[in-house]
Amino acid sequence: MDKKEAKQILDKIVLQVFGVSNPLTLDQSVKKFAFDVRLPMKVKDTIDGSTTWAASTNPTKFIKMDNARNNGANDSEGLYATQPIKDLPDILSKWEHVNLTTSEFTLDSLNVAESDLTMNSENVFQSLNTTRSKNVLYSDGVFDSEFVFGSQRSGQVTFCIRADDSIRCANSFGVSRSADLTNCFMMHDCGDMQDSMFCSNMKGRQFCIANMQYTEDEYNRIKA
Repeated sequence: MDKKEAKQILDKIVLQVFGVSNPLTLDQSVKKFAFDVRLPMKVKDTIDGSTTWAASTNPTKFIKMDNARNNGANDSEGLYATQPIKDLPDILSKWEHVNLTTSEFTLDSLNVAESDLTMNSENVFQSLNTTRSKNVLYSDGVFDSEFVFGSQRSGQVTFCIRADDSIRCANSFGVSRSADLTNCFMMHDCGDMQDSMFCSNMKGRQFCIANMQYTEDEYNRIKA
């Protein structure tokens, strides 16, 4: 996964959600829509000095997943030769040698780049805490989802941009603390809504704008 592939996925998401070709570059889209999303941080691998990506810089010492697998003696699963230990300072010095936080952690995942804590997922770029998902870009805490950009702590969402703390949403933009939304824009604390915009604390409605009911024709005219 690289920026070219990420841009192709983003263009598909934008076309599906907004019905138009994406007019922004990848960097412009990130700056506009993922500015407040917690994303992987660039750090250095302590073993070889190469660039890697981690969820947090607090540990200060890192090791890439591939290097971690080859840590210690060959075929030893990270086990080093036993050495005598004299006292607590001796323990701490030996601990310092191996106390490396694994970066770019992946488990049963494919085509993942510049991400950390990715599990059972595919096509993930610049994201954290991705689980059982595909085509996830610049997001944090996405699970059981597909075609997601700039989203946080959300699951079972498909073709969504900026879905925060939401579940079971599709073809939507700017939805937060909501569930079961389809074709919605800028919605907060809503449930079971379709084809609606700029609504809060509503449920079970269609063709609403700013918590007001419209006919389908009126809604489509205003939406356009």
